[in-house]
Amino acid sequence: MVNNEGHLLATNQLVADMLGLRCRDLQAKKLIDFVTESPHELKEYLKACSTSRAMVIGTLTLRQRNGEKLICRSQGAVIQPWSPESPALILLRLENKVMANSNFILLNKKIDELRHEIQHRQQVEFALAKANEELEHRVEERTNALQETLKELQLTQTQLIQAEKMSSLGQVVAGIAHEINNPVSFILGNLYHTQQYTSNLLKLVEVYQKYLPNPPLEVEKTIETIDLNFLIQDLNKIFHSMKVGAERIKKIVNSLRNFSRLDEANIKKVDIHEGIDSTLMLLSHRLQIRHQSLTIQLIKNYDVQLPKITCCPDQLNQVFMNIITNAIDALEDLEDMVQEAPTITIQTKLIDINWIEITIADNGVGISEKNQSKLFDPFFTTKPVGKGTGLGLSISYQIIVKKHNGKLNCYSTPGEGAKFAIQLPISL
Repeated sequence: MVNNEGHLLATNQLVADMLGLRCRDLQAKKLIDFVTESPHELKEYLKACSTSRAMVIGTLTLRQRNGEKLICRSQGAVIQPWSPESPALILLRLENKVMANSNFILLNKKIDELRHEIQHRQQVEFALAKANEELEHRVEERTNALQETLKELQLTQTQLIQAEKMSSLGQVVAGIAHEINNPVSFILGNLYHTQQYTSNLLKLVEVYQKYLPNPPLEVEKTIETIDLNFLIQDLNKIFHSMKVGAERIKKIVNSLRNFSRLDEANIKKVDIHEGIDSTLMLLSHRLQIRHQSLTIQLIKNYDVQLPKITCCPDQLNQVFMNIITNAIDALEDLEDMVQEAPTITIQTKLIDINWIEITIADNGVGISEKNQSKLFDPFFTTKPVGKGTGLGLSISYQIIVKKHNGKLNCYSTPGEGAKFAIQLPISL
């Protein structure tokens, strides 16, 4: 048995005897190693055997071990035609030409019957394989259709959840803005007048002290009891602290309003830096890692030439919130902060006249390769139960890529932190 390249695939003892060799001497050999015909002649003969539907009769001269030549009658029949997937299989029968007899005709008939049987089986197998292929194709089409339906359902679910979250957030912010902003404005307004009134009273006390340098004993005791000098010095500090606190509350309220953009159109030109700063204001309380007694360092590298872009500001602020929150979570989970301080770096830059880029990076433990490919899948999370829903990055991807025609990518090497790169067109 040989293939169309002349490799010996199987031999019997009779062939070995004709060559004066052992069967194992023929293993992994080629037919050209044992015949006197030229490679071209042998190649043409095997090619004829591979392509002919009938027995191919020829002559091959064997080179025996003792150096003598044995002229043989060769009968070649293809039992497996050549195909791109596999070479042709050829059955060769070699017979001493002088000893050829009538068995040759009988053998031809048997080989021909065998060839027809093999061809019949191959036809049946081909028909069966085709039927299986059609069935697999149908199953694959149905499976793909079901997967697409599932993805659409998951996308619809995440969009509904996002809409509900943003609606709830808007209601909360509206309530906070209404309930806090008015009294804070009242406090700030009255602090100014209170400070003026107190200053006038202290001036009056100063005038009394000027004209009554030696007040009665009871007045002196009262001055000593209330520690008038300290009171005068500390009162202005108290008023200043109260003013700073009230202004900080007002700033937080304004950040909340800016974060949700309740009073603005859905799509408008905005300064991206304002949205980032508002998000950072709302997350400022989380920059202190309590169990480590450390503060997360915040580095902002803003491009001063960054133009305003057309976008849905409330949605982009939601993306900033999701990614920065994940960075804080990653740094809070670190157990060893000795070598390097926990840091979040936010950078913006103008790529060209049409695109800008925002990167948010942390120096945490990074993300494994197997998880990076699933980061934006709905409901995928590495956080423990109750801490993460697996929707933050999925929603962020939909906002950036689907709604703003942008790009959102994650770059991470385990042990070296993670960086999220957001690219947005300047105009939608």
